[in-house]
Amino acid sequence: MLHSTLRSSFLRHVAQTSPEPDGFEVRQGEGIYLFDQAGHPYIDCISGIAVSSMGHGHPRIIAAIKKQLDLHLHTMVYGEHVQVPQVALAERLAQLLPEPLDCTYFTNSGAEAVEGALKLSKKITSRYEIIACRNAYHGSTAGAESLRSDLDYIAASRPLVPGVKHIRFNTFEDISMISMDTAAVIIEPIQGEAGAVVPVPGYLQAIRKRCDETCTLLIFDEIQTGMGRTGTMWAFQHEGVVPDILLLAKAFGGGMPLGAFISSRKMMSVLSHDPILGHLTTFGGHPLSCAAGLEAINFLAEEKLPERAAGFEKIIRTHLEHHPALREIRGRGLMLALDLKNPDHLFPAVKACREQGLLVDWFLFNNRSLRFAPPLVISETELNMVCEKLIHSLDQLN
Repeated sequence: MLHSTLRSSFLRHVAQTSPEPDGFEVRQGEGIYLFDQAGHPYIDCISGIAVSSMGHGHPRIIAAIKKQLDLHLHTMVYGEHVQVPQVALAERLAQLLPEPLDCTYFTNSGAEAVEGALKLSKKITSRYEIIACRNAYHGSTAGAESLRSDLDYIAASRPLVPGVKHIRFNTFEDISMISMDTAAVIIEPIQGEAGAVVPVPGYLQAIRKRCDETCTLLIFDEIQTGMGRTGTMWAFQHEGVVPDILLLAKAFGGGMPLGAFISSRKMMSVLSHDPILGHLTTFGGHPLSCAAGLEAINFLAEEKLPERAAGFEKIIRTHLEHHPALREIRGRGLMLALDLKNPDHLFPAVKACREQGLLVDWFLFNNRSLRFAPPLVISETELNMVCEKLIHSLDQLN
């Protein structure tokens, strides 16, 4: 345990989220590396939970931020002033997304995007029932928290927002719970905190079909899966299913705080009246964040990073899937869970990786899997080196 003055002040003055925070003392980030206060490099295999897909301090993103910094920062609450970074990013999203996803409402975070999507769904349908999946995580604000199924996390937050029902991910018989009373189904195309659980063939298509039959809106939470992480720009492309509302955040801001909920112009228009100003955010779509997000999404597309992520998944599986400490590797692209045969080895494995200069993590609702989500800019040479370090770390467990 570190006992620096920095750590002491951190524990004393920065509100904590757990009794034992990770405690990594960051001095600098560059590319795929984070450096501690002593200058020791660590390969970041977490990416801030799928945020730093462009790595740390990418020169194109830094240049875009600096350019906007010289022009203006916040000018007015979201939706009133016409700001070039917002317009340019919304226009680019409309180019990259399939119809009818052509209208974007910018937020500060993924949880705020969830809240906006829930309000939008209820207003469009005049219904209040929401269906979410068990072991899903959509954020920790009051509405998003109400979507959780785990009692340990939600008990202290009661009373919850009413009207939420839960289905089991990949369980076809539960789909019948979607009814004419359901405003929306909110679902991750790959379950993140459950441990990178991929939908079985036909499952999301069946959800889409049932939503169409019941006039229910389908919300895809791509806060973790979007922006190329799973091998396509958006994870829903793997399934050929288009949602009514798409949620983005994390990597969307290129390292800056930015989220969005996206739908058709017709659907989004309901937020502008009855009443007017019925959904507001002060800092949503901040010009620095939008400038960074536009540069990030352009770089992703130009350098074909989603396709590279798909290829890198094959390299990881070739190196690791037959390791005796692993039960399986789940996920797609560079959103992977290394599932350990012995759950007691989870935290020793995290520690062993740290000793090898790798930063890995775990999942909220999975007690036996290592989270593996390095920056998408990682090179093949660097990835092979990471795999060697992972193998050495896993070897220590036997």
